Amino acid sequence: MRLFFTFLWNYFIFSCILKTQTIKRFLLNDLTGKFKEVLASVLPVTFIVVILHFTFSPLEPTMLYAFLIGSILVIIGLTIFLFGIDQGLGPIGQDIGSAITYTNSFAIIITVSLILGFFISYAEPDLHILASQVGSVTSGQFNKTLMVVAVSIGLGIMMTLGMLRILRSVRLKYVFSAAYGLIFILSFFSSTDFLAIAFDASGATTGAITVPFMLSLAAGVSAIKKDSKLSEADSFGLVGLSSTGAILGVLITGLFLKTGKLEGKLPSTAITEVNLLKTYLSNFIHIAWESFLTLLPIVIAYAIFQICFLKDKKRKILNVLRGLGFTLFGLIIFLLGVNSGFMKVGSQLGIQLASLDSNTLVLIVALFLGFSTVLAEPAVHVLTNQVEEVTGGSVKRSLVFVFLSIAVGLSIFMSALRILVPEIHLWMYLLPGFGIAIILAFFVPDLFVGMAFDAGGVASGPMTATFSLAFVQGIAAQVPTADVVSDGFGMIAIVAMMPIIAIELLGALYQAQLRKMSKLILSHNHQIGDSNE
Repeated sequence: MRLFFTFLWNYFIFSCILKTQTIKRFLLNDLTGKFKEVLASVLPVTFIVVILHFTFSPLEPTMLYAFLIGSILVIIGLTIFLFGIDQGLGPIGQDIGSAITYTNSFAIIITVSLILGFFISYAEPDLHILASQVGSVTSGQFNKTLMVVAVSIGLGIMMTLGMLRILRSVRLKYVFSAAYGLIFILSFFSSTDFLAIAFDASGATTGAITVPFMLSLAAGVSAIKKDSKLSEADSFGLVGLSSTGAILGVLITGLFLKTGKLEGKLPSTAITEVNLLKTYLSNFIHIAWESFLTLLPIVIAYAIFQICFLKDKKRKILNVLRGLGFTLFGLIIFLLGVNSGFMKVGSQLGIQLASLDSNTLVLIVALFLGFSTVLAEPAVHVLTNQVEEVTGGSVKRSLVFVFLSIAVGLSIFMSALRILVPEIHLWMYLLPGFGIAIILAFFVPDLFVGMAFDAGGVASGPMTATFSLAFVQGIAAQVPTADVVSDGFGMIAIVAMMPIIAIELLGALYQAQLRKMSKLILSHNHQIGDSNE
């Protein structure tokens, strides 16, 4: 008997060790996979800058060093951040989405969605980055805090409507038609300055934190539906619909502000040798605090739901908290690299390339920057992963990446062209562009409609809101006929528009392929039937 219990004890210890080793091996493989993915995404941007430094646009040595250090921090931070998202934010969003749906109380769903929508937007780093740029460029005419509050209120309202849409199974194409119809009407009463900032805000507010949480929230709510096709389609669209709230928030705020034409200039981009180390150290505390505030509302919401509804086991709670720790640490490192190295180099490259005799090079660089920067967006990786999971692998994430890269490359190219050619105005892009997007929504599967409008939000994340926007503003500051406010902003708006059209075209191709396959299967069945006869 003693030998029997000794055997059982040794078997239990061995099983625990084996299980722990398996978990560690799984986590290590996941982390290694994320690192390879991020390395392949960030290196193209770095190579473009280095090549330009040694050819057409030499940078000050200290500025180049700051950029290279920033590149390393972006790679490390983005790897840890994406790893933490899978472990922390994803499960929280799905659990909260399922919990509030099972309550069957519209009052609870509306209240929770409004509060969560406001706070996750208010804490979104991308939105604060854009609001700071707007505040500094306009010399405080459009206050940073006012912009963040206006955007957050709008996003909270539209996110709530998006949650109700999922529960009521309202078709996405009708909801987006109504939302953009209202935006179109308000645009007639808004100045070009606020129009550019409003559409930029829609892309900036759906960033590194907001997108993973909302995708998980939508997945949690739609997963309880009995109809698997409706559940699959409703997993997407919440991000795109919520981002329209940011546009509406800024446009409505602009109607009440009597500021007239927003005037401004581009802040200095100089980095001296004396303050290179200080640049990173001074930014670290500020970024760490803002990153902590970013996650705090979500942690508080998770704690409340854990006490009132979820009541998960201790092990699951510890896993989620560990994931949040990775997310926080990764976000701090990532934003430190972006803010301390990327933005200033982006502005400087824009200024130097725009000052050349020929405009051809600046347009080529804009095109290739768009191709590469979208690959480094954290939220793009989250979205493409979920696309492949929800569709059961029928839509490969690599294919989505190709379509998004082409779309964003053309977006930044179009933005640079608009600055260089004074006759081209922002509305000439946005009006027909979003019009085409709405029309296509009636001819592609609902799954791709939600996926497309979500892609518009996620493609315009931290890298776009910092490096690419700074690059375009640098061009606007150098071109005599351009305005830093009305021309310098608006780039994120185009970046948010083009992926919608691209993914809808992908949906049209996907639908055509399905029809072709069904015809082949039907023809094959007929041949078998004829041969049997």
